[in-house]
Amino acid sequence: MRVGVLTGGGDCPGLNAVIRAVVRKGVAEHGFEFVGYRDGWKGPLEGYTMPLGVEQCRGILPRGGTILGSSRTNPFALDNGVERIKDNLASDGVDALVAIGGEDTLGVATKLADLGVNVVGVPKTIDNDLSGTDFTFGFDTAVNIATEAIDRLHTTAESHHRVLVVEVMGRHAGWIALHSGIAGGANIVLIPEVPFDIEEVCAQVESRFRSQYSPIVVVSEGATPKDGQMALQGGETDAFGHVRLGGIGDQLAKAIEDRTGKEARSVVLGHIQRGGTPTAFDRWLATRLGLHAIDAVAEKQFGVMTALRGTNVVRVPLAEATGELKLVSPAEYAEAQVFFG
Repeated sequence: MRVGVLTGGGDCPGLNAVIRAVVRKGVAEHGFEFVGYRDGWKGPLEGYTMPLGVEQCRGILPRGGTILGSSRTNPFALDNGVERIKDNLASDGVDALVAIGGEDTLGVATKLADLGVNVVGVPKTIDNDLSGTDFTFGFDTAVNIATEAIDRLHTTAESHHRVLVVEVMGRHAGWIALHSGIAGGANIVLIPEVPFDIEEVCAQVESRFRSQYSPIVVVSEGATPKDGQMALQGGETDAFGHVRLGGIGDQLAKAIEDRTGKEARSVVLGHIQRGGTPTAFDRWLATRLGLHAIDAVAEKQFGVMTALRGTNVVRVPLAEATGELKLVSPAEYAEAQVFFG
């Protein structure tokens, strides 16, 4: 069997570990041949390939990013996109495809599976917002990076008696903000699932200063204030219709400074959260998910995604995994409030 492999959407630590696991087990145990599709769905769309074998996978386990490249290409937004993918898979002699990605990449995989393409998904996203799996690889690394940043910002905030607002990634889900905020000892955490009251935020800021300590505010990039409290700026949209986010940290810092008179600065971690060496947990999780994905291909069980449930890796239907996002519930957020303040 000849198997194609692609990585789509935003890059994250652990992608190379999946590629390595898929290829090494696929070659050693199943006798498969592999072709690497470059730059996400652009690869099979344009017939853009690279050799992919054991040799190409040597030394990539600790590397961040992806040796295959990535993009946010959406074949369903292009004329004849699906037909072009099917034609290129056929001309390349590819019998099955392993798609490694998040909400958008696996959303495409789900639709292609419904149209008869033999595809198996592997869940990747630092946002940890894919249903069907307890954790996605990349999340642990992102949380550790954000936590280290918060640890460092505590000392400079105290030195200058200022508010520091830390903007982390999280378009729809606040998992990174919540986990890093708790781990880093933040005083306020704002997430997309729960619109915030700027007056309450400012009251918490002033309360923190009264205790002779400086506040750290962690905010997801997708967090929003209650209606009419702050003017938010919109950006251009990508191929999947998502508005490019960023800027809530700056706007929040300005609003806090204007309302409290306290100096406030913002720090946007941005793509730092995506880059660099994956943690041991993410290498372990990515490897296990990859090993189970190539077994699913060998067993011709397509239209599924490998997922972590407890400590076990299982297979769930792609439609279940991409049907709705896994969000922080109001109850989980309320429970965490005891750690803030």
